Amino acid sequence: MVSGNLIIGQSGGATAVINASLVGAVEAALADTRIAGIYGMHYGIAGLLQEDFIDLRQQDAGLWPQLLHTPSAALGSCRYKLQEQDIERALDIFRRYDIRYLLYIGGNDSADTAHRLAQAAHHTGYEFYAISIPKTIDNDLPFTDHCPGYGSAARFIAAAAQDSTMNTLSMPGHYPVKIIETMGRNAGWLAAASTLGKHDEADAPHIVLIPEQAFHKERFLTQVEEAYRRYGYVVIVASEALRNENGEALGATAQAGVDAFQHPLLSGTAQTLVELIKQQLNLRARFDKPGDFQRMSSQYVSPTDRQEAYLVGQKALEAALRGESDKMVTLVRHDTPTYHCTTGLVELGEIANVQRLIPDAYFDASTAMVTRAFHTYAQPLIGEPLPRYARLDTTKVISL
Repeated sequence: MVSGNLIIGQSGGATAVINASLVGAVEAALADTRIAGIYGMHYGIAGLLQEDFIDLRQQDAGLWPQLLHTPSAALGSCRYKLQEQDIERALDIFRRYDIRYLLYIGGNDSADTAHRLAQAAHHTGYEFYAISIPKTIDNDLPFTDHCPGYGSAARFIAAAAQDSTMNTLSMPGHYPVKIIETMGRNAGWLAAASTLGKHDEADAPHIVLIPEQAFHKERFLTQVEEAYRRYGYVVIVASEALRNENGEALGATAQAGVDAFQHPLLSGTAQTLVELIKQQLNLRARFDKPGDFQRMSSQYVSPTDRQEAYLVGQKALEAALRGESDKMVTLVRHDTPTYHCTTGLVELGEIANVQRLIPDAYFDASTAMVTRAFHTYAQPLIGEPLPRYARLDTTKVISL
């Protein structure tokens, strides 16, 4: 293998465990004599193009164990779409700094960036090895069992649904309907995770709305009315990217433009549902939007998620040093009595800009609820099962 320098970047929405992948990669690089300089892109690919690098070899050795437990992106992140004119500049920078290895931590768009750089280097004959390290709470990368970052965000949402239930139960006559809006560009994995603290049918959430299933207003209102009649209150978890039968986003009325990759920035889904319930069912309703907290809350980190985030970082460096390039590290689940994952590799050309949505076997549209198969899939990813909250026996005192 060619000796040279390594550069690492973080991209997209920062998660609670994205730094674990950075630590896994850096610690592997520090232990290998084939790597000379270890550079960090300051603010992702945008920092690379500005030659804004951090010398990771010069960091205090005690930093890395601490960073393993630190949320958000220590290197800084970005949402920058690589332009055609950027590619030649990036290659020139790689040559000048003798950068032979690139590890890029991110989701679909980041995989596309790494893919384009790997292809360009190959076509110009520059010996260069690029590996994508998966990261996204959307859990929508194909060919991997799941994505680092998802397990911790899933744990947060499941706990939030439990807490919201207790709050709504305390004053059901005040706001009997609560809507929790989750992130998720086109996939409902995070909304589905809200059910992971649900122990029986009466537990919240009572309705889960995911973008894989078209939103039908009348069916939704019927489900809300039935749940309210049965339980006296309703907790609904809805993905921000819900669309109606015509493919129109429910949150389009509050759309705040698009990002660098032309993905719409939606924010009005929960408000739309609240207004619909008020107007059509005459029930008081309100909503909660956890926002960035669901993505990077350090208090709900899944130990399994952190461990696997570290693992994919470590294995990405090992793959690059074996001569692998233009690939992404994957998590491979094994059919064993206890949960167990190892890693694999997949061509980036198969990954970039492709999404894995919730399969039909994981969701029952007729009941707006996940299936047991989803729980079997997702429960191990959040770590220990969530605690079950105590409730008073509401047996009434008999009048004397």
